[in-house]
Amino acid sequence: MSTSNGWSGTRFGMPENGASASITKKLGQHEVELFSEMTGDRNPLHVDEDAANASRFGGLITQGGVTSGLLNAVVAEKLPGPGTVFLSVSWKFRRPTYFGETMKAIVTVTNVREDKPICTLDTSVVNADGETCIEGEAVTYTSAVD
Repeated sequence: MSTSNGWSGTRFGMPENGASASITKKLGQHEVELFSEMTGDRNPLHVDEDAANASRFGGLITQGGVTSGLLNAVVAEKLPGPGTVFLSVSWKFRRPTYFGETMKAIVTVTNVREDKPICTLDTSVVNADGETCIEGEAVTYTSAVD
């Protein structure tokens, strides 16, 4: 069974266990400004260079929501793909994401339910040096979309 997502798999057109997808994006001031405007999160660690430099981080860092948002993009656009929403997430934030870092969000299917279009995913976001910034698990539901 094939879907518009480009993958084939088990019942409901879901991907196979082990299927993986990723996106890569450089994060910085622009993304932080958009997120701050949208959410109201203006923590000085993200928007005040002097405060961020004086912190234990030593510089401006992106909000966790910006970095984890890359995982949203992989899930919604690539795997499982359009029509997919999160049912639950469990993420550990291992290290900050600094302005100007290129991040890679990776999703790997670890379980596909046979009775419903629900997937369990291994999720991570790593920087260009391969350091893990976010890791964890997500459970998704995929609705059919045309």
